Amino acid sequence: MARRRDEPVRLTRIYTRGGDAGETSLGDGSRVAKTEPRIAAVGAVEETNAHIGIVLAGDVADDLRPPLELVQNDLFDVGADLAVPFAEDDGKLRIVQAQVDGLEELCDRYNETLPPLKSFILPGGGEGAARLHLARTVCRRAELAALLVSPVNPVALAYLNRLSDLLFILARCANAGRPEPLWKPGGSR
Repeated sequence: MARRRDEPVRLTRIYTRGGDAGETSLGDGSRVAKTEPRIAAVGAVEETNAHIGIVLAGDVADDLRPPLELVQNDLFDVGADLAVPFAEDDGKLRIVQAQVDGLEELCDRYNETLPPLKSFILPGGGEGAARLHLARTVCRRAELAALLVSPVNPVALAYLNRLSDLLFILARCANAGRPEPLWKPGGSR
């Protein structure tokens, strides 16, 4: 049975054996080594998405769920974007500036509810905040991996950069009502 137009994908079998020799297919059908920077970047984006899924599977405030669910969907777009070599106006699924702008709006909205930073924040506090900090660090790694991809959509790079900012802000929000773990110069001395 053919795939319906409203189905983005239909997988009847998960394994293909096509990657057994260390190669994989890009979104344009070309074959590349799994060690290519593009594949590492896609993998790091997928890992970021999985960490956000762990946050959502846990005890996170209801008001933090919608932006995280939006981000999970956007990260599929980022992965699709990275999985196809970039060319202007090529008709492929690409991250667009409106998605970056949306992250900036979320950053501003959630950050205005927080006290100003007077110290560096340590990753931790509650479990949800700690998991958001972990997602943030993986997102930073995804951004670094995407910087090694050429050609790459510069808006996808901006998206990953802004996403790590949003995850930091949401981690602070997840710690609302409890003291934030702050860096102390010299540690515990």
